[in-house]
Amino acid sequence: MHFRLDSETAEFSAEVQAHLQEVLTPEFEEQTYRSGVSHDESFAKGLVDKGYFAPAWPVELGGQNRGLWAEQVVKEQMMRFDAPVYLSETTRMVAKIIQTAGTPAMRERIVADAMRGDITIALGFTEPECGSDVAAATTRAVREGEDWIINGSKMFTTNGHIADYVFLLARTSPDKPKHKGLTMFLVPRDSPGFEAQAVWTLSGERTNVTFYSDVRIGDQWRIGEIDGGWQVLRLSLEYEHASGWGPHIARLLHHAEQWAQATPPDGGAVPMSRPDVRRRIARVAMETEVATLLQRRCVWLSEQGRQPVAEGPMSKVFSTEALERASQDIVELVGPDGARAYLDPTSPERGRFEQLLRFALGTTIYAGTSEVQRSIIAQHGLGLPR
Repeated sequence: MHFRLDSETAEFSAEVQAHLQEVLTPEFEEQTYRSGVSHDESFAKGLVDKGYFAPAWPVELGGQNRGLWAEQVVKEQMMRFDAPVYLSETTRMVAKIIQTAGTPAMRERIVADAMRGDITIALGFTEPECGSDVAAATTRAVREGEDWIINGSKMFTTNGHIADYVFLLARTSPDKPKHKGLTMFLVPRDSPGFEAQAVWTLSGERTNVTFYSDVRIGDQWRIGEIDGGWQVLRLSLEYEHASGWGPHIARLLHHAEQWAQATPPDGGAVPMSRPDVRRRIARVAMETEVATLLQRRCVWLSEQGRQPVAEGPMSKVFSTEALERASQDIVELVGPDGARAYLDPTSPERGRFEQLLRFALGTTIYAGTSEVQRSIIAQHGLGLPR
């Protein structure tokens, strides 16, 4: 087991970093934040042109055959720079699922365009009354000849107002147990009866509540078997659960170090000269290192052909909770100025501490709450009963 990057991967990582430093200007950063939308078409197309969109994919499918470590360092750099890639990530994830579980016609219709950045796909899992229990979905899809009629609503369909498609979980057999009566669909956003309404999160991100009112789609938009949606969904949940948020802690650490090494306006000693400042920053550095190692362990396992079933949730739980701890600690360390607004030029580090604090609070919910992740670790990692 190793976690150090070989020279080729390290060089690739530096190349990605240089690209992001060039294109993610302060003006672009402000535009993205004020819109609340973590997607920009020209930025995404730029990743495709540079070969950074899906480096581990086969060349014939739009990738570079670079392997999992190249894919990992791209993810790390995108998080480190807080790049607007969430819709690109969900698009790539669903394209991978369609490549595995979709019909030949759907693969031909969707995958190539998705990997060129020509189409985008949002996720439609969570419902207003179900929270993290996605299997309790009540959005209905009723068969009518060769079509399906969909009625219901979904919560937190991020980018659902701009994506071309929504990867939708719907209940097709209400009389079956909740995990066995679900089916997955790809719903075109321009379908009559579809509506997206904005919901703003604490971090300033725009997500959506989406409504399906007699939305009619053909059976060709079904992914996997009827009532086999849970098996298809598990592919995406495994992908999401194996996420790591360590690069965001590294971003916080970078700004904390810059603040601590700068001379105060009153001309006194730099904050780094104080033992308490060094202690707190050292703690953030340690948690950055642990979060990085936990995520890279997942990559190593995948490289060995092993599914990181419990290891992925371990990475997700630790990194998000560490980010929450660290952001609160640094804001407390900086003092009242640490709570001044993001992008305010007079605030320390242009308000990154305040923004990261707000952002961190949601990460323990994204892709399954910490409670869900701990249940997976207990059952699948430790063999404990439900």
